[in-house]
Amino acid sequence: MSSRLSGSEEALATLAFERLSDRTGPRVLIGGLGMGFTLRAAQGVAPPDARFVVSEIVPELVDWATRHMGPVFGDCLSDPRVEVRIGDVGEQIRAASVGYDAILLDVDNGPDGLTREGNDALYGEAGLRAAKRALRPGGVFAIWSAADDPRFTRRLGNCGFEVQAQGLRAGRTKRGARHMIWLATRPAG
Repeated sequence: MSSRLSGSEEALATLAFERLSDRTGPRVLIGGLGMGFTLRAAQGVAPPDARFVVSEIVPELVDWATRHMGPVFGDCLSDPRVEVRIGDVGEQIRAASVGYDAILLDVDNGPDGLTREGNDALYGEAGLRAAKRALRPGGVFAIWSAADDPRFTRRLGNCGFEVQAQGLRAGRTKRGARHMIWLATRPAG
């Protein structure tokens, strides 16, 4: 987690919302508050009637966001459209019935290079199928990763998603490490 290069975390939201432009009142689950980059980017492009659920497993991070790191987070958590839930985003996904227009996932370092063993379930077939069930038809499951993973691209497709993998630079100025965003759409039919 770094506050220096946030372009790819912001792109996670903006690329997903490009696919939701025809939706009114979109419901969005954001997995991982991080430093708020994805949430703020989503707030900036979402319609006024959007609703956001942010799932963060580390309660101290939410406290830091509101008390110690205000200049980084801004007022993104005071937006009345935002609900913060402390807990595992995987549990949020599994508990959801069809109802999210987008799930934006920036957890660990993506499907490879995990720092929390418990997050493996998010990127396995059962986790991907749960994400698909939690989305409305035409909904977008957007996943951030520190690196490309062709096997993960195939796994998304095998789980019934229409998949676009997009590499991009970490920074807003086309600098920094190369990151990956998968845009996996639940078919409308």
